[in-house]
Amino acid sequence: MKIAIVEDEAKEQEIIVKYIGEWAEARRELVEFSCFPSSESFLFAWEDGKDYRLLILDIEMGGMNGLGLAEKVRLEDREVPILFVTGYDEYMQRGYDVSALHYLMKPVDKERLFQALDRMAEAKREEGESLVLNGADEVRRVQTGSILYVEAAGHGSVMHTWDGAFPLRESLGEIEKRVNGIPEIVRCHRAYLVNLRFVSAIRNAELILDNGERLAVSRTRVKQVQLEFLRYYKSR
Repeated sequence: MKIAIVEDEAKEQEIIVKYIGEWAEARRELVEFSCFPSSESFLFAWEDGKDYRLLILDIEMGGMNGLGLAEKVRLEDREVPILFVTGYDEYMQRGYDVSALHYLMKPVDKERLFQALDRMAEAKREEGESLVLNGADEVRRVQTGSILYVEAAGHGSVMHTWDGAFPLRESLGEIEKRVNGIPEIVRCHRAYLVNLRFVSAIRNAELILDNGERLAVSRTRVKQVQLEFLRYYKSR
């Protein structure tokens, strides 16, 4: 889990890093920290990679404050969890306006921070992993939990989600490497990757999805897909 901490007080930054490290050890989570002393320094780094899984923002900072930073982030990313820390409760309503995960008062209480992180982790398990993908004319972040299937299309592919379909520059093989290790997404055909979470039935050489769509299954893959399907639902 990649976390950005935007805090202009070094001591507060150290406390947050310490607590998150303790949480990660207790929960057996892998965590990578990036600390920034200002909103401006974070935005500079964020332009090169919008792959953070959590933003922890101090509200009272010189220059652009944490609320202003959150508003800028939300223009491009509506999903990344934002956790505010502050010494004043007057900002709480504005925190909700940018869909903040939580709002912690300084000095940060370890147990309350743990509760917020647990809530985020549980939500992420439901949504699945987060992927940053190169679309035909945009870079997009997608939760694997929203993917129905991915279809080969020439040198690229098309991702079908509950929010619609969009073309990708990456080939199906490249996408398959990106989702390696995510048990619910499997190759069912040379032209398809499918999310078993949304498969309602497997009949002969065909998958039936919850939305009624049907996907072909290669005859050489039918037994393996059936086993993966059973294994996935037994593990839930």
